[in-house]
Amino acid sequence: MEVRELEWFIALARTENVTSAADRLHISQPTLSRALGRLERKLGVKLFDRQQNRLYLSKFGEIFQSHVLRAITELEQGEERVRTLADPECGTVSLGFLHSFGGWLVPSVLDRYRTIAPTTTFELMGAAMDSIVDAVRDGRLDVGFVAPEPVAIDVLWVPLGREILCLEVPEGDEFEGRAEISIAEIGRRQMLALGEEYGLRHVVDRLFDDAGVVPQISIEATELSTLKALVRHGSGIAIVPLPPDGGSSSTIIPISDENAFRFYGAVTRQCGPTGSAARSFVDFVAGEADVRSLGGEHGAAV
Repeated sequence: MEVRELEWFIALARTENVTSAADRLHISQPTLSRALGRLERKLGVKLFDRQQNRLYLSKFGEIFQSHVLRAITELEQGEERVRTLADPECGTVSLGFLHSFGGWLVPSVLDRYRTIAPTTTFELMGAAMDSIVDAVRDGRLDVGFVAPEPVAIDVLWVPLGREILCLEVPEGDEFEGRAEISIAEIGRRQMLALGEEYGLRHVVDRLFDDAGVVPQISIEATELSTLKALVRHGSGIAIVPLPPDGGSSSTIIPISDENAFRFYGAVTRQCGPTGSAARSFVDFVAGEADVRSLGGEHGAAV
């Protein structure tokens, strides 16, 4: 059996849908279906029960999946062990992160880490929280920097700190220059926000729920940079993370509610990353959980 086909089987077992699995693997549906057929013919059993458009692992499939996962892990660890013997610090870490972390957290961590592991290379991907968690779960990413803590129980959460939230308004807005503002006051205005699939939106919704206020969302954006640009151009107001410089502008207003922050941290697979380079990086990040050593006064240590 080819390792590639075994990896395809695992992807299909996780998605339970040929179309979704083929898209994720960047192969055609017929190619994936033929590979599954070859596996089932070799084993002499059906690995999936088919119901309408969904596939469900059969009892044979569940047994086979557990063995395939162990086999793939052994192969990955074997490859990594050989590379590590040649150069313990040589390796690549795939790191996903929220776009807003690309401006402070990611550069701060990588700069510090490369002083102790200069031969480690990084593959970076900015995305929404749900996409990052999915990629970590599937092994497409070694580690992800996300906020807030995901509700998924099949990933490991490494708390790093908390990021203060504030209200950003355009110049000339009625709130400009305020020393502070409450969620109740913000709720009386129409505002801008990220879409519901984004971690920041989850936190914003929680803030309004705690205050007993229904937010009036007029525009939803898909990136924090776009959201902030819309505010600057006068399209509305928005709750955003406190900028790395501390928000000295009169258009950055502290929120008086005590829960106006979001916890952030790193996520990995429950068993940790496969590669030694990635495991070393995660150990470093966990040891650097004091935010003061990662990004100045951008938040408070957990």
